Amino acid sequence: MENPIKLTEKYERNGWPALKRTDLNSPPGLNLSLLTSLERIRSHSLSSQGQIACIKDGETLSDVYTMSAKGSWLSRITTERPLAAYWDDETPEWSPDGKWLAFGIKGHVHIVPHDGGLPKKITDFAVAASSPRWMPDSNGLIVTVERNDTDQLLLTDREGSWPRALTTDTIGDHWDARPSPDGKFILFNLRRFDDLNRLDIVLLEIATGKQITLYGKPSVRAVSPKWSPDGEWVSFIAQETQREELYLIKPNGEGLRQLTKAEQDIFQYEWSPSGKEILVVVNKNGSFELMLIALSPQGETGSGSMSTLRSEVGIHSNPNWAKDESYITFEFESPAAPPDIYRMDLKTRQTTQLTFSNPPALQKNKFVIPEVISYKSYDGLEIPACLYRPEKSNGAAILYPHGGPKDQYGFAWDDIAQYFVAKGYTYLAPNYRGSTGYGKDFERANYNDWGVGDTQDCLHGAKYLGRLKDIKPDRIAITGGSYGGYMTACSLSRDPEYLFACGIAKYGDSNLVSSWAQCEKRLRLYTEIFLGHPADNLQTYLKGSPIAEVKNIQKPVLILHGLLDTIVPPEASEEWVEALLREGKAFEYKTYDDEPHGFLRRENLFDVYERMERFLDWYLLPKR
Repeated sequence: MENPIKLTEKYERNGWPALKRTDLNSPPGLNLSLLTSLERIRSHSLSSQGQIACIKDGETLSDVYTMSAKGSWLSRITTERPLAAYWDDETPEWSPDGKWLAFGIKGHVHIVPHDGGLPKKITDFAVAASSPRWMPDSNGLIVTVERNDTDQLLLTDREGSWPRALTTDTIGDHWDARPSPDGKFILFNLRRFDDLNRLDIVLLEIATGKQITLYGKPSVRAVSPKWSPDGEWVSFIAQETQREELYLIKPNGEGLRQLTKAEQDIFQYEWSPSGKEILVVVNKNGSFELMLIALSPQGETGSGSMSTLRSEVGIHSNPNWAKDESYITFEFESPAAPPDIYRMDLKTRQTTQLTFSNPPALQKNKFVIPEVISYKSYDGLEIPACLYRPEKSNGAAILYPHGGPKDQYGFAWDDIAQYFVAKGYTYLAPNYRGSTGYGKDFERANYNDWGVGDTQDCLHGAKYLGRLKDIKPDRIAITGGSYGGYMTACSLSRDPEYLFACGIAKYGDSNLVSSWAQCEKRLRLYTEIFLGHPADNLQTYLKGSPIAEVKNIQKPVLILHGLLDTIVPPEASEEWVEALLREGKAFEYKTYDDEPHGFLRRENLFDVYERMERFLDWYLLPKR
């Protein structure tokens, strides 16, 4: 039965509700209205004519804007693009001649001229389409559609002409099409269903449909295939070793070589228009630095080492080259500043900020840069973490496990962390086993082990906090979203020492079996990467489901979920609440009927933050 549980927006509780502490105030210079007023600028691309396209997340929309790379006001291109999470959205794509812009609206590809006009839908031939990729002639477009439960590639044009299927086989999903400079071939990623830990790089000849696998190895992920500007090389990132390094191979399948030996993960990269250099973003323990590789004519490293362009602590992303290679653009955020777009002159290395999302009232605050620490878990495994220390401790602490689990907490802008730290809370964000950025073995250490070893990593994080001199061990909370919400449920259910005074679970899981059955296809397959298929590995799913151990929970929990969530179905929280109610446990439960996975609308985010603040202040802070 589809959606067997009737879901409506509601608030319910069992036990006394958390009330606003009238003896407590917002920290000086901050309040939740200011915090939720930020409009995130992100996902930018630079055209060959020096025009920038980007997404701006407002209060109710994630619209497309353009501006000059020399600096100008943002010009609005779309007016009805629904809010989308920054980590689950696409970057607008400029045509090679810089005259057209392609992007998605409401599940369909649209285009608009660079000098303005109404967006035109060009994918009416499909139920939905995404991921537009321009052909070299700036007329043809490759789009991705779903057919027979697989993602396939189609070739259409600016007029939305009836498409030609480029891929049809059902052995896996076909992603990230990249046309060759001469327009005769495309590269794409093949995610094979018979090995979900494998991502191949495939070359397809457009005229004949002939395919060859340029790179494909069991249980190895190769991503981000790109052509060198002269078409002589194919580049990609692969996790063949412990780290994600950059590789090169000839289009005929010869000459495979590892280009980088950074011994850190290569996150993103971009060829220069001349093909002589490559911009790379390197993950260095959660700080993503911007670096430059010089290439010889043979495609080998020129000087034998990468040079650093920017090493500021924070997250650099989405590097773009100007056509004449005189400058680059990129995005940057840090624990002290929200994301914005920047430009760097490559001759002088001078950086200019192009967008300004940080309101003056927020700029006046002194924000904390977390320190990188580590602690040992139950089995001796060293768990890296980011620790925020407040200027003046209130004696309480929050442990925040990130989502994913294939993710990493690093030096990004985290508004709610800074807010609670300003209130005096100590804030610890552990990168539990399964996190990225620490090598393949660490990343895969929670395979067939969800809710077990990673839960212990969180519990030992609480023990680490309890040993800090300013922290009262009985005043520690756990709060997280998505997999972090699941970690909250697991930690409260599987802790005989009751290390946490309370917990907050945002859009988290509790029953891995039912959630697998109810979530969308991509999340079912994502779960199977770690746990296999539940028909073959049912005990692992059951072992990882904390809903069976609700009776062990002794501390209050706040549960928040959006009813449009297709990643962690809202039924997951509904089932957990029913189990908590049967066992007479203390909880508060709030749902939002217009929210997907994550909370995006400002009015809802404000409500979420208010509830979190009331809950944590009520259960963690003593009378003043």
